[in-house]
Amino acid sequence: MIKNDTWITQMAAKGMITPFEPHLVRQVDGIPVISYGLSSYGYDLRLSPSEFRIFRHIPGTVVDPKNFNPANLEPAELHSDVNGRYFILPAHSYGLGVALERLEVPENVTVICIGKSTYARTGLIANLTPAEAGWRGYLTLEFSNSSSADCRIYANEGVVQLIFLEGAPCAVSYEARRGKYQDQPEKVTLARV
Repeated sequence: MIKNDTWITQMAAKGMITPFEPHLVRQVDGIPVISYGLSSYGYDLRLSPSEFRIFRHIPGTVVDPKNFNPANLEPAELHSDVNGRYFILPAHSYGLGVALERLEVPENVTVICIGKSTYARTGLIANLTPAEAGWRGYLTLEFSNSSSADCRIYANEGVVQLIFLEGAPCAVSYEARRGKYQDQPEKVTLARV
């Protein structure tokens, strides 16, 4: 069953989402923002300003998820203007950011993280990412800029939406099996095997 705003609010009070915004925010100090916070059947996470990394081509290297070389990623500069703080993801490139909110997923719930339509309409695609039952930490978020133009990704504003799916209790949660991405800090976490 997909969980609604009432359930999300109750679970946030128990620490499922920190910090938690109990309504959908569309303006901050009179300035329009890409919405974040609670919606009818989900929660829009914000992008943390702490870190954003972009894949770069290093001649002669191959990106290997079993032996990931951090040199394949370069830090992106955090920019600022009257519209807010943002990173720039170049055209036809791929980047990694991190959520501003920390999650503690209940043991009978799995969370699906999907892209926001505002960004999809600019060519920015957020990778569909799960947070399994019992997972906790700051989600590393993956973005692909499929357009032929550079794209701004705003920090401290909505960037992906979480959908909470409740099921029968699982035999072994992510926490119980000591998942390799458990307790991620508020920084980009690289591929692990």
